Amino acid sequence: MAGVNKPDPARRSERSRQAILQAARELVSEVGYAKVSIEAIAARAGVGKQTIYRWWRSKGAVVFDSFLALSEGGDASDGDGGSVVLPDTGDIEADLKTVMRATVAEFADPGFEAPIRALNLEIVNDPELAAQYRDKLAAPVDEAKKARLRSAQRAGQIAADADLDLALELLYAPLYQRWLLRSGPLTPQYADALVDLALKALRP
Repeated sequence: MAGVNKPDPARRSERSRQAILQAARELVSEVGYAKVSIEAIAARAGVGKQTIYRWWRSKGAVVFDSFLALSEGGDASDGDGGSVVLPDTGDIEADLKTVMRATVAEFADPGFEAPIRALNLEIVNDPELAAQYRDKLAAPVDEAKKARLRSAQRAGQIAADADLDLALELLYAPLYQRWLLRSGPLTPQYADALVDLALKALRP
């Protein structure tokens, strides 16, 4: 009948997907990764199990997607991680400060912190889970970061022989330690200071 709005299946599907991702994060925060089940995620999200299995092949896949979706720019489409691209304005200092400020803001956000702390606790005691996290979440993001650093090397802004894996540790390890131990505030100024210090070591 004319004038009647029909339900939008795509919109309803996206709402269900977001509800599943949120339910997975909440449950990991509340009970830990090991105790989370597909059934529990489905019940919390208000969907059937088959809805979850239509998009994800396992509990691990949906949980990892739920964490990837927390990060700005992440593509949480199929549990394998998506392409991540860092800003490249031609100014490595400005770009790294943009990225580090966003990272600091994420770790200071209670909605991000609680589930990530829960996942970290599980990773410490579960080598298989640690490997999945490294392969599906950490590795693609680290590769994007190194791609930006390689661009800076080509532009002569970073030493051509700089070890890019160590460069990432210089940038991120202090932030992770401060967050993990709650040893200091996570502020934009702190993010900028990390970039300034790291670039002192990395410039030609």
